[in-house]
This record gives sequence, structure tokens and C-alpha cells, in this order.
Amino acid sequence: MAQPSPGADLLPSVAARHACRAGMAASTAGVANGFVQGNLAILPEKLAASFHRFCQLNPKPCPIIGMSDVGDPRIPSLGIDLDIRTDLPRYRVWRDGEVVEEPTDIMAHWRDDLVAFVLGCSFSFEEALMDDDLPIRHIERNVRVPMYRTNIACQASGPFAGPMVVSMRPFKPAQAIRAVQITSRFPSVHGAPVHLGLPHSIGIADIAKPDYGDAVPVEADEIPVFWACGVTPQAVIAAARLPFAITHAPGLMLVTDLRNKQLAVL
Repeated sequence: MAQPSPGADLLPSVAARHACRAGMAASTAGVANGFVQGNLAILPEKLAASFHRFCQLNPKPCPIIGMSDVGDPRIPSLGIDLDIRTDLPRYRVWRDGEVVEEPTDIMAHWRDDLVAFVLGCSFSFEEALMDDDLPIRHIERNVRVPMYRTNIACQASGPFAGPMVVSMRPFKPAQAIRAVQITSRFPSVHGAPVHLGLPHSIGIADIAKPDYGDAVPVEADEIPVFWACGVTPQAVIAAARLPFAITHAPGLMLVTDLRNKQLAVL
């Protein structure tokens, strides 16, 4: 597809995808504010129905906002010019449950039997939190959101079973209450938190050592607030030791042309 000439007016979301095609490989937190970002899971067609069912059974961590036809790298409902093979900053290629490569495009790995799923991302509700003057620590520090595997079991579907992954943002107690109220309006991007405080009770041994992303400090007058996270399929892919899958690299998301405000239910 021909690229627009330099200086052409582009939606911020389109500009972000074009930057990815040109090699941008940084976190997308705070990129193209106002536009929905998505987690990615790409699987062979023979596993797609089971994964679709897994998402239906686990809507908090795996809310589907887009899905490709078999072998088609386009998802027009998320962006007319979107190409799932090139438009993320970085991907993960999985074989037998292990990450074997983290390329900036997956042209060499694309196959005619693949189905792409795009899942809602908490970056969407972060805009609403910031609009209410709630601080987002990982954005303030320009790092990736911290994410943790938990002892909360997902409901299984076929080979897909394993622990829920959560993302964490620290807030003072009054801020945490407000964050629950705000994010409850966004069920298609994880909705309200699944846990507040007491990380040990959901299997997190050390809040300073996230399984994905980067650590951020939790101050003495703050509590950690945990949301279901779209990195959950990666924990499940690892647990199932799937022969082949492709995902996004945590924190480096697909920027779509959907508007965050379109996902609010109130």
C-alpha cells in the first residue's frame, strides 16, 4: 500500500502505526492519546475456536475488540490500512511455549492458516484516569506498566488454561476508590480492578519484581491496584506449550483507530 507523503495529515493512530512500520520499537503508553490500543494473539486456525471460547469464558483479561479472517493480516474494523504483520512496535514468536524471537515485524512468520485476535488494553482507561487527575506512575516515569502472573486461575478451553496476569498501578486509597468507579465504565478494556492491596494473596511474592514490564515504586501511603491484563494469553501459551503462536511484546501494543470514548458504557 502506498504511504502518504511526508507532512500529510494523519490520525495520531495511523501515524503511530506508520512509525512502527518504520522501525519504532518503544512502549506505546501515552502514544496517540484518545485511541484504543490492543493486545495481540495470533494462532493457527485449528486453535482459533478454542481460544475464542477461552476469551468468552475470561472476559476480564481477554476482551476481544477485533479478529481477523483466516490468513488475512487486515482487521478493517480497527483501522482501514492496518496490517497486523507490521504495525506493532515488537512481537513475540512462540514455539513449544517458549519465546524464540522478538522481531519488529512478522512478515517472515505469517502463514495462510493464522487468525489474529486483538484484545482490549488498559491503556484505554488510563486516559480516563488521567482526565480525572489520577497519576499513572509508569507513564510519569516513562516505563512499561508492571505486570504479574497471579494464582487466579482462568477458566479453561481446550489447551488454553493457566493463570491470570494483572497490571498494577499504585494509588492513595481515595484515588483507588475513584479509579474503581472510572474503570468500571470500560468493560471492554478490562473494566474494574480484580484486586486491591495485599499482593501476596493473589500469588505475587514481590511487588518490586514484575513478571513483565518494569517495576514502579509503591509509596507508604499508597496501595497497589490490580487490573486483569491482556498479557494473560502469553502466560496461557507458555503453560500450554503451544507449538506455534505470535503475540505482542508486553507494553508494546497495537494502536487502533477506535476512540477510547467509544468503549465507555456510561
